[in-house]
Amino acid sequence: MRYTFGIEGKQFINDGKPISIISGAVHYFRIVPEYWKDRLLKLKACGFNTVETYIAWNVHEPKPGKFSFEGMADVVRFIETAAELGLFVIVRPSPYICAEWEFGGLPSWLLEDSRMRLRCYHEPFLEKIDAYYDVLLPKLKPLLCTNGGPIIAMQIENEYGSYGNDQKYLNYIKDSMISRGIDVLLFTSDGPEDFMLQGGMIPGVLETVNFGSRPKEAFAKLAEYQPDKPLMCMEYWNGWFDHWGEQHHTRDAADVVQVLDQMLENNASVNFFMFHGGTNFGFFNGANHNETYEPTITSYDYDVLLNEAGDPTDKYYAVREVISKYIDLEPLQLPEPIKKKSFGHVNMSQQALLFESLHQLSSPVQRACPETMEQLGQDYGFILYKTRISGPREDAQLVLQEVHDRALVFLNDEYIGVVERWNKNDPLILSIPEEGAMLSILVENMGRVNYGPKLKDVKGITEGVRLGTQFLFDWTIYSLPLDDLSKLKFQSVQMLDHKEPVFYNGVFNVEETADTFLSLEGWTKGVAYINGFNLGRYWEIGPQKTLYIPAPLLKNGENEIIIFELHDAKQPVVTLCEEPDLG
Repeated sequence: MRYTFGIEGKQFINDGKPISIISGAVHYFRIVPEYWKDRLLKLKACGFNTVETYIAWNVHEPKPGKFSFEGMADVVRFIETAAELGLFVIVRPSPYICAEWEFGGLPSWLLEDSRMRLRCYHEPFLEKIDAYYDVLLPKLKPLLCTNGGPIIAMQIENEYGSYGNDQKYLNYIKDSMISRGIDVLLFTSDGPEDFMLQGGMIPGVLETVNFGSRPKEAFAKLAEYQPDKPLMCMEYWNGWFDHWGEQHHTRDAADVVQVLDQMLENNASVNFFMFHGGTNFGFFNGANHNETYEPTITSYDYDVLLNEAGDPTDKYYAVREVISKYIDLEPLQLPEPIKKKSFGHVNMSQQALLFESLHQLSSPVQRACPETMEQLGQDYGFILYKTRISGPREDAQLVLQEVHDRALVFLNDEYIGVVERWNKNDPLILSIPEEGAMLSILVENMGRVNYGPKLKDVKGITEGVRLGTQFLFDWTIYSLPLDDLSKLKFQSVQMLDHKEPVFYNGVFNVEETADTFLSLEGWTKGVAYINGFNLGRYWEIGPQKTLYIPAPLLKNGENEIIIFELHDAKQPVVTLCEEPDLG
C-alpha cells in the first residue's frame, strides 16, 4: 500500500491528516541485531511514532567496492523491524553523519589519496559517493513510504553549515538521491545560527534544526530563514557523550522534559538524539578536535531514555508522561527485562607477547619513510614501525613528526616512554650504544576526527622520525588491525612486568547467557575481545570502567576473553559483573 507523507503549510501531513513527528534516534550499527526489536518496542511504548537512524558508510563499504549488509550492518532488516512494529522511519544516510562515529561515517580509504577533498564538489569524492549510492539506495527504495514502506523522510547531508557552504555539492547529493528513485521528503539539519543555516540550506529541501535547549530562540532563528514550513528539532540533545579522561556527562530529567514540553506546546516535531545510544564496539569510536584531539570512549550510553544495555531510565518515564499530555497513550507495556548476570572472576591464564607474535598478525613491508595506515590500506587498530639506529650516539631527543594518535616507544624491545598527540610529553632522550639499537614505535589509532575542520585525519606517523636533527630512514612496518587474533599462539602466563604489550587469554563457562559487564580493574589500557568480537577500548583514566557484553555475544558452554594490554596489569584477572560503571 502506497501512502503519502509530506508538508502542507506549517504542518506535516500523512495521508491527508496533520501529524506531529515524535522520533528517537537508534543506531542499528551500535546494537547487536538480536536487540533491535527490544529497543524499538520500548521506543513505541514510550509514545514515539518514528525511529531515526544514520547510515554509516564505513560500516557498509569497509574496502572500496566491497560491501557489507549482514549482521549488525543489515540496515534493511532494522528498517523492516520498525515497520513490523508500526513505526515510521527517518533515514540519515551517508556520505557524512558525524555521530561521534569513526571519521563521521566516512570510510578511511578515502584518505589513501592525499589530494582527496571531503564534503565538497570534488569529482573524485563524488565518484566514490555515486558508487556507494548505486548499491545502498536500491536497498532503501522499496522501503520508502511511496512504495508502501516505513521511510517517510531522508537527509541529504548532516549539519553541513557547520563545515562548509558548497551549495553545488549539496544539490549534487540531492540530485543523486532523486535520480535513484528517492521520492520521499528530503531535509537538511543544522544548528540554529546564521552561518550554519546559510551554509546548510538549499532550495526545495526542508531545513530542520539541532539543539539541546532554548527551543523558542532556535525555532525563531529557523523561521527567519524558513517561515512557511513545519518546525522540527532533528537532534534534541537530551544527553551527551564522553571523551577519555573527562567526567561522565549527565543531564537532569526535569530539565529534559521542560524543553520537550515547550517544543510540543509550540506544535513542533522532535527527534531525540539519542533515544538509545548503544556502544562504539571495536575501533569505531570517533574523536573531536577543537583546541586539541579528544577521543570518544567505547560506551555511547549518552545518558538518555534507554541506557547502554537498553534499560529504561528516569528520563524514559518522565518523557512518556509529557508526551501523554499531547497524545492518548495505551497503558505502558514493556518487553521482558533482559537478564543481567555476574559471572565472577576470570583468570587470564595464558599470554602471547606482541613482539614474538608479529608474524602471526602481519606481513611486514619495507619503506624508506614511515607511512600512514591509509597509505598501506589499513583502516583501524595499531601500526608498528621498526628501524635500526647505528651507534655510538650521545643523548639526543627522539622526535615524532606528527603522531596520530598515541605511540609507545621501545629501544631493543625495552619500553622507553609514550608520545601522545594531545599532550606535551616529556622529551624522550635516547642514547645509542656502539653496536647500535633497534627502535620500535607502536602507534594506536584512537579514532578519526568526526566533526569540524580537522576531519581529514590520517593515522600513524604522518611525517617522519628524527633523532636529534637527523631523520631516520629504512623502516620495517607492520599493519596491526587486530581484526583476527585466531593465529596467536598462547602460553601459560609467566610474568606480569613485561616491557612490551601482551595478549592475555582466559576462558569461562556459561550455563545460561545474560548481559554482563567486563570490569578491568587493575588493567591500564588496551582492547578487549569476547569470542573473537572486539568489544572496544578500555583505559584506566576513565570515566568508563566497564565494557558492555550483550548476551548474544556469549554462548552456552566455554567462552573466550582476550585482552590486549599495552602497559601492565596488576593481576591477570578480569571480572564479569551485573552492573556497569561509566564513572
